[in-house]
Amino acid sequence: MVKADLVNRVTEVSNVPRVKAALAVDTIFEAMKDALKEGKRIELRGFGVFQVRDRKKGIGRNPKTGVEVPISSGKTVRFKPGKDLREI
Repeated sequence: MVKADLVNRVTEVSNVPRVKAALAVDTIFEAMKDALKEGKRIELRGFGVFQVRDRKKGIGRNPKTGVEVPISSGKTVRFKPGKDLREI
């Protein structure tokens, strides 16, 4: 499923014009991005939780050549599915 599929689904279910449905979907995604940039946790009951976590520094390996590559520390987004989603 891609963003256009979500827009189509919103249009079908709510009977709003496609332009307004696209604006609604974009607004939701922007709000989620802004919350994650601020380090906030996004909890969608029945779906799951998006959370910003620290990624530790380490050493990776190029699978083709076997050369070691340093991996810098940083932040990453983790998703933990909710109970309802896990049961599907």
